[in-house]
Amino acid sequence: MQFIDANLLTIIITLPLAGALALLFVPKEKTGLIKNLALGISAAALLFSLRLYFAFDAADAAMQFAVNKPWLPDWGINYRLGVDGISLLMLMLTAFLTPLAILASFNSIQEHQKAFYASLLALQTGMMGVFAAMDVFLFYVFWEAMLIPMYFLIGVWGGHRRVYAALKFFIYTMLGSVLMLAAIIFVYLAHKAQFGTYSFALADFCGTAFPLKTQLWLCATFALAFAIKVPLFPFHTWLPDAHVEAPTAGSVILAGVLLKMGVYGYLRFAVPMFPAAAQSFAPWLALLGVIGVVYGSLVAWSQPDMKKMVAYSSVAHMGLIVLGIAAFEPAAVSGAVLQMVNHGLSTGALFLIVGILYERRHTRMIEDYGGLAKAMPGFSAVFMIVMLSSIGLPGLNGFVGEFLVLFGSFRTYPWLSAAAVSGVILSAVYMLGMYQRVVFGPVTHEENKRLPDLNAREWAYMLPLLAFIILIGIYPAPFLRKIDAAVRTYVTAVQKPESALAGERGSHKPQATNKERR
Repeated sequence: MQFIDANLLTIIITLPLAGALALLFVPKEKTGLIKNLALGISAAALLFSLRLYFAFDAADAAMQFAVNKPWLPDWGINYRLGVDGISLLMLMLTAFLTPLAILASFNSIQEHQKAFYASLLALQTGMMGVFAAMDVFLFYVFWEAMLIPMYFLIGVWGGHRRVYAALKFFIYTMLGSVLMLAAIIFVYLAHKAQFGTYSFALADFCGTAFPLKTQLWLCATFALAFAIKVPLFPFHTWLPDAHVEAPTAGSVILAGVLLKMGVYGYLRFAVPMFPAAAQSFAPWLALLGVIGVVYGSLVAWSQPDMKKMVAYSSVAHMGLIVLGIAAFEPAAVSGAVLQMVNHGLSTGALFLIVGILYERRHTRMIEDYGGLAKAMPGFSAVFMIVMLSSIGLPGLNGFVGEFLVLFGSFRTYPWLSAAAVSGVILSAVYMLGMYQRVVFGPVTHEENKRLPDLNAREWAYMLPLLAFIILIGIYPAPFLRKIDAAVRTYVTAVQKPESALAGERGSHKPQATNKERR
């Protein structure tokens, strides 16, 4: 057990990749073995992640389960990992959603199954690595590596416009990544000039001093790369195409995890490295977030396609999360981090629901449904809970995160927070309207009378989502306690004048590697 704890993060990150490589040696005719092996590997990664979750000390704001081993020491590149409360929840969300996405794909993916499940597992390794990396070079490697499997998931197993959507996703994200790489190299060389040593350690990057004007340019470069990934208005145009064309599993992972990487990257890297610039950008970031809330809600309202409606609702939800992050207030930041988890659960479940209907009718148009409550009562009940979670009904998970974000951000941006409330109202309008047209009313299409209700496999991946949707809504305290220390450290570092102005004064010293221990 001691060996496992000492290498827990490495096991969690590399296990899915090892599973992807193992799949390559399975004959493609053995489809059952391929599916079960992929599911088993992702389930094993979840079990190791649970060990990480329960062994994590919520009272300690330092990086825990840290790993720091030389990789390319002459260039200051180390294999450096660690987790705090924020990255812990993101790791758990990734580990939880991946096996559900794999299970949901058992019937829908009929071609190139081995490559499909290998891509999902490889993608899981990339996502896990992003959330655990404490070396900026290592972070960038994982950030870029995850683009490749997602590109193929959309481009090979997607819809009719899959190639267009995959290229658009890749080009948008790659553009931001290249600019971020230029900024990383600039900071790396500046650290060498100031301290005489090469290092890609995040702590050393944070200790590198810059004049405020330079901070602004560097922070803007990082922020642009992360804003594209969120995606923040007006960099969102790749998202609806990617969601609509991606297979169901791809949409679940894209909405549930990949979008969170933009917010996480800003929290973990841009703000600590450039605190003064982050404070200067905060009002504009909050404004763009609120524009995204209103714009995304209005466009979602007009969509005839259920999947595209859910995709635009993600733009609105992520805009609200950005507002919370930009408020630099403990309640708002805690709510934003929790809402990242909530959005992953609720929107992931919505994409699974759309996928269930598409497997039966091969259409996503709202007008093609109606009266499903009679033929599919179990499905309709699950759909109702998930829909109410998405619009933030009290007692379900969405309410907790939205309330904390609005409550906390109101202290910093009262008028923007008031405007963001309109997005919450609009989400109820378009979600309830869509649900009413799909589930209630007369059966207007004969095909809908014969639709089968949820089967055992579908219940198996929907019930865990429902359980956490209800649990977080009723008792969010355990999840908030995990992130409390990390959020306090984050907010304090930005709000303290000596921290915010250190870059301008040039008073930073090289820092230790985040109390790496264990």
